[in-house]
Amino acid sequence: MFAPRTTPWPLVALFTAGYLAPYLLPTTVGRLERGLGLSATQAGAVGSALLLSSATAGFLLASRVERTGARTLARLGLLLAAVGYGAAALTTAVPAVVAGAVIGGVGSGTATTVAATRIAAERDPHRASTLGLLSVSALAGVVYLTVPHLPGHGLTLAAIALTALAVWPLTSRLPGRTAGPRVAGPEATTRLPHRRSGAVLAGAMLLWSLAQNALWGVSGRIGVGQANLSEPTVGVVFAVALGAGLLGVLGAGALGARMGRALPIGGGTVLIAGCIALSASATGLGSFAAGEIAWNTFYPVVLSYLIGLAASLDPRGRWAVLVGSASSLGTAAGPLTGSVLSAQAGFPVMGAVLGAGLLVVALPMTAVALHTGGRPLLPGAVRRRGGHPAAVVAAATATPAGLVPEVGAPEQPVIEIPLDGTPSAARGAYDTAAATRAPGSP
Repeated sequence: MFAPRTTPWPLVALFTAGYLAPYLLPTTVGRLERGLGLSATQAGAVGSALLLSSATAGFLLASRVERTGARTLARLGLLLAAVGYGAAALTTAVPAVVAGAVIGGVGSGTATTVAATRIAAERDPHRASTLGLLSVSALAGVVYLTVPHLPGHGLTLAAIALTALAVWPLTSRLPGRTAGPRVAGPEATTRLPHRRSGAVLAGAMLLWSLAQNALWGVSGRIGVGQANLSEPTVGVVFAVALGAGLLGVLGAGALGARMGRALPIGGGTVLIAGCIALSASATGLGSFAAGEIAWNTFYPVVLSYLIGLAASLDPRGRWAVLVGSASSLGTAAGPLTGSVLSAQAGFPVMGAVLGAGLLVVALPMTAVALHTGGRPLLPGAVRRRGGHPAAVVAAATATPAGLVPEVGAPEQPVIEIPLDGTPSAARGAYDTAAATRAPGSP
């Protein structure tokens, strides 16, 4: 009998608050450019500073969530996000806007770190991360439908600040400071497991996210400048694209681990590369909408599997945070990279370069997924004489790591336990039971 799965709504809400800033990056950069009179490169640099501060917070807090307490860090992150983004939304002084964006980025990174750490400890981290992506995609879609019809440079920043305030009450359900690690066994040691696979995945994720956000940071400019669309029309395209992303996330959640992680990560990245090239070369509504919608359909699907892969490398969530922070570094460098590439070579060449880079990055990510795909074993399926047959079963499941021995573990010896030597009673020494006999009667 399996215990019913409970939905970790506080973690989903915290995930949404932390990820909302990257999802709103195109309209944030565009609004800063038009509302404050910044150049495209300057506005991209502000977006990069926001995301860089978020990544820095992740690297610094990767191993401190348990010692400090998830509730305390989550509240600190939400407070910084509300104050930083709120202050940036209420002022037109460029230095104050930059400072507020950086402070808000630290808050977003802190919230994301806590969410990633706790999601990694869930029985089904892929399901939790899928729900988080579903929530942030829906909220970002609402913002994209609303913001283009309202004036002001700080509307998206204000939306992120208000989201942080709305999530605050749910932090009371997060755990406080713990005296020791949550996981027992070999994974509870301080040594970071699977260092080579984790380092390869972190490096690949940095480049993967850089390519995604290099296009995402200039998508608004492609729609307005190259495809000759109005800002409200571009906002509708983005909202529809994020709606398609919701369908992609739902599909990923329904598919789960039936296909493993290697095929969705590798094959999905190849499809994303083609979508980026199509979107960057768009010259009208049809090609622009097709590229953006297809891209946003596949992007959250692959991201959900990458988050699950990082979480499977360490049940304490350290690789989930470190890989997520490396991804944030790529996200931070994305807007500036996209601005520089498009300014120097044009949007179509930028898209071709980014697509080619994704094809290269797909190889190491797929290799990590294949290498670690059979590591968790299915609880209760390990035979007495070793665990290899159980690995075949567990490779197709979403079994949490750390519950049973790893693939390739030495077989357990069979030890014979001697009895006390008392001879067994003869069969004839027993009689049949009868309910009508009294004790001691013949």
